[in-house]
Amino acid sequence: MTRPAKVTIDLDALRHNLARCRGYAPNSKVMAIVKADAYGHGIARVTGPLADADGFGVACIEEARQLREAGITTVILLLQGPCCASDLSIIQQLRLDVVIHHECQLDMLDSTRIDSPLRVWLKLDSGMSRLGFLPAQLARAWTRLRQHPGVADDILLISHLACANEPDNAMTRAQLATFLQATSGYPGEKSLANSAAIIGWPQCHLDWIRPGLMLYGVAPLDGARAADFDLRPVMSLESALLSVKHLKRGDPVGYGASWRCPEDMPVGIVAVGYGDGYPRHAGSGAPALVNGKTCALAGKASMDMLTLDLRACPDARPGNPVLLWGPGLPLEETATHANTIPHQLLCGVSKRLKYIESSHQPHT
Repeated sequence: MTRPAKVTIDLDALRHNLARCRGYAPNSKVMAIVKADAYGHGIARVTGPLADADGFGVACIEEARQLREAGITTVILLLQGPCCASDLSIIQQLRLDVVIHHECQLDMLDSTRIDSPLRVWLKLDSGMSRLGFLPAQLARAWTRLRQHPGVADDILLISHLACANEPDNAMTRAQLATFLQATSGYPGEKSLANSAAIIGWPQCHLDWIRPGLMLYGVAPLDGARAADFDLRPVMSLESALLSVKHLKRGDPVGYGASWRCPEDMPVGIVAVGYGDGYPRHAGSGAPALVNGKTCALAGKASMDMLTLDLRACPDARPGNPVLLWGPGLPLEETATHANTIPHQLLCGVSKRLKYIESSHQPHT
């Protein structure tokens, strides 16, 4: 018998979620963010369902190469730009758009032969204090780019939002105002909205939106669930019961004996653990579905196993299916119990698991 832990990727859900992005911002182009192996879903795997996107955003050259090798011919944006001057030759070979966010990257451009003009997205730090030129530095950076023979004339302008996931946080309004004021009078398309702003801050849509989390069927706003926005979970983490034990009141469960049975009760051992990407720091009470019934994590997850309180499913038997997250069990709930964000759980799923693609549409 093979180990039952597996990941199912619903390709139709990806298509649906991309359509939802367009529905929220019908007048904007869509830059599908597929960095970090498409948030753990597999960058080559998602290219087909997301082929209707107007472009793809990646964090590194290796991810861009995977997209080109998968047959993507449209815009690919290198979100962090070149890390060293030698990157620029590869960027040209792969025909990438590139973010320029620091003066050292302008120096890289000056020191490198550019045979075909690069399309540049000039990044402004609108208040997040991460990547980007400060507003007072923007004019000088713009001028250097416009005067560079290796830079295409259509320079785009981009920034990133720090708190768009908080619907009442005034920082997003402040960042939008900073961005619009700093870029006023500059030609070129503009991009500001991440997933949270696509849904919660329509005034940030501008020319390009950059959905990430919502593409994968997770709510990008605090306290919300994917179903609130008609988003469909793309990833399901599933396994099965290895064993069912009947324990006595007071019996300890798991490493550290941190959880003890409050009464005589059944517990189930599931073939999945933190070695598969299930968060070890998820507290007792984190939900899982056994035969479609909600049960609770009991004790700490081990590397390859975890234990469930089966009092809600007393007839469970070894081999019965267990859903850790997916349709019917929002990933957002597990993230809350683990005191983390859904992004981290998606990106942390182990590649040792079986990955299964699900789709009702034929592959093209």
